[in-house]
Order: sequence, then C-alpha cells, then structure tokens
Amino acid sequence: MRLLIGVSLAFLVTCGGAFAADAPAASAPAPAPAAAAGAAAPAATSEEGFVPLFNGKDLTSWDGNPKFWSAKDGCIRGETTAESPTKGNTFCIWRAGLVGDFELRLSYRLRNGNSGVQYRSRDMGNWVVGGYQAEVANNPGQDGFIYDEKGKRGRMCLVGEKVTWTKDGKQVTGSVGDLEKIKAALKKGDWNDYRIIVVGNHIQHYINGVQTIDFTDENEAMRAMSGIVALQIHAGAPMLVEFKNIRLKKLGPDPAPAAAAPATTEPAKPATK
Repeated sequence: MRLLIGVSLAFLVTCGGAFAADAPAASAPAPAPAAAAGAAAPAATSEEGFVPLFNGKDLTSWDGNPKFWSAKDGCIRGETTAESPTKGNTFCIWRAGLVGDFELRLSYRLRNGNSGVQYRSRDMGNWVVGGYQAEVANNPGQDGFIYDEKGKRGRMCLVGEKVTWTKDGKQVTGSVGDLEKIKAALKKGDWNDYRIIVVGNHIQHYINGVQTIDFTDENEAMRAMSGIVALQIHAGAPMLVEFKNIRLKKLGPDPAPAAAAPATTEPAKPATK
C-alpha cells in the first residue's frame, strides 16, 4: 500500500479517551546530535521534510491484529484485556515502505505494561517483528533505551549510556548526561515525545528533547541498515498504549523494497524483554 503523501497535517491531533485530559505536547526538537550531554535539544522550529505516517482517522498503511490495534481519537491504539490477552508480543506494522537513514518523531502514552517503537526491523510474519526497538515503559530510566527484539543482544544501550557494539560485544565509551536529569524528563502517565535519529550505524534516542542513548553498531554481522517501522504491544498483563503525530523524515535514499510477510494469525509463543 502506498503512503499518501497528501495526508493533511491537520490530522496530527490530540487523543482523548481512556486517560485523563491531555497536557499540551512539547514541540519535537530539531536535529542536534552535538547537543551538550544530558541537555535538552533545541526546540523544533520546522517540520520541513517530515511526512505523516498516520492519517489520524484509520489504519490505512498500517497492519496489526484487529483484536488489539485500532485507530481512535486521532491515535493508533494498542490494547489487551484480561479477556483478550496476546500470547506473545504483537505489532502494528507500517506497510508503506522501509526506512534506512531517517528521523522519526512521534508522541506516546502508556498505561500499564510495556511497549516500544521498532525501526530498521524485520517482518517475521503473523505480526511478529524483530530488530532495533526504542523502549516505551512509562518508567524513568527505562524509556529510551535500545533493545534487540527477537535478537541475541538484549538491552544493547541503557539509558544514559554511550555505547559502541563491536564484534567483541558491548563497549561502554561514555555517557550522554546525568542519569537523574534524563529520568526527570519523562512525564510518567502522560504524553511523551520520542525522537529517533538513525544515520549509517549511528543511533540516537531523545525523549522530550533530552538525549537518552548514543549507540554505534559496528557489528556488521548483527546490525541492520534498513527495515520496517512498527509499534509494539507486549505480552503480559492488560495494557493500553497510544501513539500519535507519527512523522518521518528521510535522511538518505530509499532502501530496496522487500516483500512483506503475511499477517494472518496471532503469535503463538510468549516473548520476554
């Protein structure tokens, strides 16, 4: 399915629904890889080059198990209940293309459970995804790390760390700032702005304008240079997560297209993080 470039930015709206009234969302910061460690990046003054990935109305261009994923109140909403649990981590996949070098901006809000944003990831079929994940946990010191979903490397770069991953494994080379200040940037139970910048083998995450990780992947056998974008519901207790204002800016050429695996049934095996 093609991304509708003409989608109006007017659909980037605020969610209502099962949570308390929204606080105004902070502006997403402009790219500033050289910002001082632990300091807030400059506020964004332009959305030039960014394209919305979600039209604010329905799941056009997105593919998730309809038992768990829906579009409501201007958001992509993922929910499990005691009566309708998922047997394994399940994902809503953006089907309109692959990403290589890019900046992704979005806002999220989580009630209970665990979630994440996949990028440069691989489609394993049945709404299962593996690869780089930006953590969503609603927990200061957890939101913002990078995890290897369905991979062997686990928590590759923790909040506050600057890491290079070589053929010999994880090498902590420094920090991105004071951990307590990074934790304080998270608005627990409220809307938070995620910013993910990926260029070559270099990855940076920001939450509410504060850098959380700096990760360089030098392991050529394990790293991914392109792949899909997806949103996660984690197996376990009932949970609700919402995503809005999802937009992407390409920072390089389009990756070569790849065939999407069919999404027909729910994953059968539990997954852990």
